[in-house]
Amino acid sequence: MIVTDRLVLRRWTDADRPAFAAINGDSRVHDWLGGPISAEASNALIDRINAGIDLQGFGLWAAERCADGRLAGMIGLSRVAAGDLPVGPCVEIGWRLHPDVWGQGLASEGARAALDWGFGPGGLEEIVAFTAETNRASQAVMRRIGMAPDPARDFDHPRLAQDHPLRRHVVWTARHEP
Repeated sequence: MIVTDRLVLRRWTDADRPAFAAINGDSRVHDWLGGPISAEASNALIDRINAGIDLQGFGLWAAERCADGRLAGMIGLSRVAAGDLPVGPCVEIGWRLHPDVWGQGLASEGARAALDWGFGPGGLEEIVAFTAETNRASQAVMRRIGMAPDPARDFDHPRLAQDHPLRRHVVWTARHEP
């Protein structure tokens, strides 16, 4: 568990499932992710994330607001396997928040804490982030948490059609500095 001024990043619980399904079903959230996903797919994602947390000690944690205990979304770290995406193998930092909390700095706050955990207790040397080339909001978070563009690793997302407007992805990196 990671605690910041306004968030708790933690393992998922069954109580999180309805709120996370609502986030994943919101088309505003998935404008940048290729479309909304069903409640069943959302539940399966929670199960996969928790299995990863159990196995490696980290994952895309549930991001709960300290003030009211409400699920704001997810923020954390995830392994990208070799062959899964052109940027792999690597550890990716990511976030997905409910639109009601956009613009409040929670993504930056949680992502900064996840980076610190990755370079501290996680023992990682490098963490990457990637998003659609046109997703300026996510790139602003990457910049605010100290990541730098890594254009040599930019790629076309293999699961998106060649003419899909989100196909081109940019990569940002952060490296551990002892």
